[in-house]
Amino acid sequence: MHYDLIIAGVGGQGILSIATVIGRAAVHQGLHLKQSEVHGMAQRGGAVSSHFRLSDGTIFSDLIPLASSDLILSMEPMEALRYRPWLKPEGWLVTNSVPIPSIADYPDPVRLQAALAEMPHRIVVDAVGLARAEKSPRSVNMAVLGAASPCMPFPEAVWEEAIREQFSRKGAEVVEANIRVFQAGRNEALRSADTPKKT
Repeated sequence: MHYDLIIAGVGGQGILSIATVIGRAAVHQGLHLKQSEVHGMAQRGGAVSSHFRLSDGTIFSDLIPLASSDLILSMEPMEALRYRPWLKPEGWLVTNSVPIPSIADYPDPVRLQAALAEMPHRIVVDAVGLARAEKSPRSVNMAVLGAASPCMPFPEAVWEEAIREQFSRKGAEVVEANIRVFQAGRNEALRSADTPKKT
């Protein structure tokens, strides 16, 4: 088994937490993993990306070649589309639908949505709305991770365990809120007829 994904967004959106939860899930499954250096964290609002590689065998490089990624997981639509060249033809793009205008010439949101609509395998969710509905507005990243989870090679129970480990030091209330938001994102994705698998 080999699985490659790129996590993208802007600084301050919880990209590192997403990566850590995925890493914990991989360890629980006995997988090897390599992650590239995360860029852009020095500036809040700056572009952030991380290559993340999972395998049951040896991983020789932490960088994903063009047209080879199984998944692009993004916290906002422009950053999702920025990494489209890395996505394999049958790969999935999962993104929050809410734009984060981090640059002066940020693209028109209507054009962004039109570009996303051209992607053959996509899951686009209002992660901000899902997190607010669960009264945990700071957990937007878990909504996006939940939406992406049906695309990844982990059972639901492993995800919950990984989230509990990640947020345990913040107390039971924070743990349960993040799990609820994750489940809301996952359920939103599973309602889509195009979702790759119903696990």
